[in-house]
This record gives sequence, structure tokens and C-alpha cells, in this order.
Amino acid sequence: MPDSLDELSDRLLAFARARDWEQFQSPKNLSMALAGEAGELLEHFQWLTEEQSASLSPEKRRDVAHELADILSYLLRLAERLDIDLIAATDEKIAINERRYPADKVRGDARRACDYED
Repeated sequence: MPDSLDELSDRLLAFARARDWEQFQSPKNLSMALAGEAGELLEHFQWLTEEQSASLSPEKRRDVAHELADILSYLLRLAERLDIDLIAATDEKIAINERRYPADKVRGDARRACDYED
């Protein structure tokens, strides 16, 4: 089993190349597939209460894990195609958000609890 993002990305690239799928995996197509998989993840939580969403059955948890794996796979393929280092990009984004949302000013503010974008 791969234990790093680089190893996983290499495995996904080899998987695509062995099937001659790389020709179809353009940044546009990968981003669209990524959005579709995110929608499939949402379906598992639609209509659940907060409590239900935090205590999934083993079967539902497995299904959610598979959707998350699909999302990660497309995200890694997209990053590879665009030559983006996801670890470096995430470190940079965390630093931006630390400046944008100082803990002493936004602590406990639900409006900012999941705000990771510019």
C-alpha cells in the first residue's frame, strides 16, 4: 500500500497509463469528475441530522470512504497533470488562512469554521 501522496499519485498514473486513459484525463475532465464525486459524497449525507452524519453505520462509512478515495484519486491526478505539489500548496494556503483568520479574532465563529478559501 502506498504511504505517501507521491507514491499514490505514481500508482494512479501507472493505472491510467496501463489502460491508455491518460489521453482522457485532461485537467478539465478531471476537475469535472472531481466535482461529480463530491456530489456523490454529498448524497450520503443528504437528509441526515448532524448526529446521524457523525455516526454512520459500518456499511455507510465504507461507502463514504470509497467516495473520499475517488475524490482523492481525481485530485491527485489533477495535481499531477498540472504539476502542482499539493503538500506545498496546502502549506501555503494554511499560512494565508492563518493570517486571514487570526485565532483570537475568529475563535468559535461558525461563519468561519469551514472557510478555507480566499
